[in-house]
Amino acid sequence: MSGYFWFSDEQWARLSPLLPRGERGARRVDDRRVLSGIVHALKSGGRWSDCPREVYGPKKTLYNRFVRWSERGVWERIFKEVATIPDLPDRLFLDSTCIKVHRCAGGAKGGPWLMIGRTNGGRNTKLHAICDAHGRPLVLLLTAGNVHDCKPAQHVIDALPPSAELVADKAYDSLPLRTWLVARGTTPVIPPRKNSRKPWPYNKTAYRQRNVIERMFCRLKDWRRIATRFDRNLHTFFSAVALAATVTWWLN
Repeated sequence: MSGYFWFSDEQWARLSPLLPRGERGARRVDDRRVLSGIVHALKSGGRWSDCPREVYGPKKTLYNRFVRWSERGVWERIFKEVATIPDLPDRLFLDSTCIKVHRCAGGAKGGPWLMIGRTNGGRNTKLHAICDAHGRPLVLLLTAGNVHDCKPAQHVIDALPPSAELVADKAYDSLPLRTWLVARGTTPVIPPRKNSRKPWPYNKTAYRQRNVIERMFCRLKDWRRIATRFDRNLHTFFSAVALAATVTWWLN
């Protein structure tokens, strides 16, 4: 198994109860083997046909299982179930990162629903996230790459109960956002932009911890199919993000 991904006993004990059960039809091929192959494909970034058949089984089985469960929202549901903590931390971190869109992901019908935007760096999709002080993602959202960070910020933040503090960079220096956070009972730890007319005070000591979410994005982009978007279907790509976040942070 050297060089190939395989779920450990501890990881599988955490994951297996969350998988779909009681489905009609033929008996499913071994879940542990198939899901390990799916993770191998997402991490390596290779074609489904590059997954060794002798280890994971036929490529068609891997691809069909991933896509069908993606269409049913299984991967997103698993992430939502595992990405929970008993008590919400007093301090949360918000940021976004751009994901390069490969040429093979273009050309599909869907217009703005593809969530592909053109920026100075080319075509991108943007991943917005909130994480805790341990770098564990709690909320994930995709938008087009040319969408300003402040626009979906309230939607992302509102997915969780109010925290005591929210740490974010200068891109989130917005009076409406600050006002909304304070009304929720959250203290914004957001430095003012250089051209800001009002130098808002903020907790500089807390802001120094903001790199935790940068490290989270770096770990997520260690997965080759996350670092570059190859999928035309937005839902399929988000499923890959959700599965990567689940395996990286929430199964240990």
